Amino acid sequence: MQGWISVFRREFAGYFATPVALVFIVIFLILAGVFTFELGGFYGRYQQADLRPFFDFHPWLYLFLIPALAMRLWAEERRQGTIELLLTLPIAPFGAVLGKFLAAWAFAGLALALTFPIWWTVGFLGEPDHGAILTGYLGSFLMAGSFLAIGSVLSACTKSQVVAFIITIVVCLVLLLAGLPPVVNFLKGWASPPIVEAISGMSFLTRFENISRGVVELRDLFYFLSLIAACLAMTSWVIEAKKS
Repeated sequence: MQGWISVFRREFAGYFATPVALVFIVIFLILAGVFTFELGGFYGRYQQADLRPFFDFHPWLYLFLIPALAMRLWAEERRQGTIELLLTLPIAPFGAVLGKFLAAWAFAGLALALTFPIWWTVGFLGEPDHGAILTGYLGSFLMAGSFLAIGSVLSACTKSQVVAFIITIVVCLVLLLAGLPPVVNFLKGWASPPIVEAISGMSFLTRFENISRGVVELRDLFYFLSLIAACLAMTSWVIEAKKS
C-alpha cells in the first residue's frame, strides 16, 4: 500500500485540473433531479415523505456515468505510456491501484453529496425517516464504489477507454439484472437451486434496495466491500502482469 496517499492526492486534484469534474458533476446533478422530480413523480406521491424516487434511479444512473469515470483510470495511462513511469516511482503497485480508486470514489462521493438539496426538500415538505435516507446514501456510495472497482479492472486490461467503458457497462448491467424475477425464473428452468441462489445473490439491485430502505445487514455491506477488495486485487495483479 506504499505511496497510495500521494497517488490519491495527485489523482483527485487531477479531476479539477480539467473540465472533467465540472461536466461530470453537472450531468450527474441534472439527471438526478430529472429522474427524481419528473420521471419519479416526487411531488405526486401523496403523504409519502421519503427519497424512494431518488434512490430508485441510482443504479441506472451509475450504469453509464460511473463507467465513464472508471474508463480513464488505467486505459489512458497505458495508452500514453505513463504507466511505466508511475510504476518506477517508489510506490507499490497495489498502492497505486488503491490511490487511483479512492480518488475516483471520493470524487463520485462528492457528486453524490452535492444532491443534499433533494434531501433538504423532502425534509422541508414532510417528516421523513432521516435514518433511512442516510442508509440510502451509504448504499448508493457503496454501489458506486463497486461499479468503479469493476471498471478499474477492465480499464487495466485495455488501452482503449471506449472498450473499457462498454465492457464495464455490460458487466455491471449483468450484475444489476441478476436478481430480477424474469432472470431468476429463466435460471430455474435449467440451473440447480444453489446456482440460481448464488447468481441472484450477486444482484446489485437486491442488495442496494435493502440498504436504501433502511435495512442494513452485514451480508450486504460485506458483499459490496468484498467485491471492491477483490476487484482491486485483480487490478493490481493485471498491472503487475502487464509490467512484467
